[in-house]
Amino acid sequence: MALDERGLEITTDSDIAAAHDTTVWRSLEYRADTAEHMQKVLDANPKFAMGHCLKGLLLTGFQSTRMRDAVGECVVAAEANAGHATWREKANIAALRAMYEGNRRKACDIWDDILVHHPTDLLVLRHLTHALFWSGRSFEMREAVARVVRGWDASVPGYGFVLGMYSFGLEESGEYARAEEKGKQAVAINRDDLWAVHSVAHVLEMQGRLSDGIEWMTESGPDWADRNPFKSHLWWHLALYHLEQGEFERVFKLYDLAVRTEGSDFYIEIQNAAAMLWRLDFLGVDVGDRWSELADSCETRIGDMGLGFTTTHDMMALAMAGRDDAAGRLISALRDYAGSHDDYASETMLSVTLPLCEAIRAYGCKEYDKARAILSDRRHDIILNGASHAQRDVFAQALIESALRGGETDLARALLAARVEGKPHGRGSWLKYGDVLEKTGNLDDAAAARAEAAKYSVH
Repeated sequence: MALDERGLEITTDSDIAAAHDTTVWRSLEYRADTAEHMQKVLDANPKFAMGHCLKGLLLTGFQSTRMRDAVGECVVAAEANAGHATWREKANIAALRAMYEGNRRKACDIWDDILVHHPTDLLVLRHLTHALFWSGRSFEMREAVARVVRGWDASVPGYGFVLGMYSFGLEESGEYARAEEKGKQAVAINRDDLWAVHSVAHVLEMQGRLSDGIEWMTESGPDWADRNPFKSHLWWHLALYHLEQGEFERVFKLYDLAVRTEGSDFYIEIQNAAAMLWRLDFLGVDVGDRWSELADSCETRIGDMGLGFTTTHDMMALAMAGRDDAAGRLISALRDYAGSHDDYASETMLSVTLPLCEAIRAYGCKEYDKARAILSDRRHDIILNGASHAQRDVFAQALIESALRGGETDLARALLAARVEGKPHGRGSWLKYGDVLEKTGNLDDAAAARAEAAKYSVH
């Protein structure tokens, strides 16, 4: 029995415990070499139950059903070697089994219980907050960290990571000032904490502080070279600031160099790329052959039901690339999965994922009335597919664009009025609002809207 660097008992010797801590730390920093460190731990002690558990948890981070067999192997190995493990370790392994079985709620309940007794279990806190994030449980994400944060201070290794997680929970709960404070405190402790950098980026996006956001991300960018694909999401955030200002050439440069890796079918890259291209399409910007390239990757993902939010982005690429046969196969795969599985993904598939995919497909087929009707009907359920306010905003924009392109001028005017009220920093939204006001005969208001658009343009 040894202790990890936060004083928690771990059933192995001290050298393996230290190597395990290193792997956890590198995973929290999204280091590209995390898997190599993980393998070294298991090579040094193949009977290390928590090593197998950690590997399984890292594999669940791929958010892919294609990883299920590999995760299952980790479950079996962890359980087989857990005879002398502590209650905390066995509970961690039970949570991994729940994730393997698709029972995300059960895993969250187990992790919650672990943290009641062991508030400094950093690995548990990270996986709990991420599972809540992908379940749309924003306030619970904030509360999960709030319950343990007072058990930490600067003397406990990893305190900065906890502040970064707290920051993001606060941001998704609308507490922007506190979120920025905690996020910047976390980065001051450890500038390699990309989750904290990411949290502050969200604050600046939600508050419309575009120049601040560009400066924040540009300063941090040089630190991202050796990170895993999560870094593409940070570049996506930077591109989003430029998009809001109408700097489309800059957006394309970031997309081609950093947001999209050609041929990649990793879930976060699919999300980033599809959402950015769709936003550009809403603004009438020609994206060239980028939809086709992305659709090539998304076709290979049909049947991968690891994350409903990603599946909707697969559909964006297929629909906008004009691949209706593939879009139909994706719809069929969703129905088949929902009818044959009993897990969290299937629970939300019929109520959220499938309708959203049908709306996106209709949009791609220029059936704007159908797209608008579905998006309007399901707009309050979209959160059940998880992700952030900033990521889910693409569906709010799709609803507006469906109304515009479907000729529902009065509805589009009302939707745009709400949008510029809630997000007044969007140049594109003000321009659309000006156009629809002109169509309805409100010429003075249209001119005022276009003047507002000019305030947010760098041109």
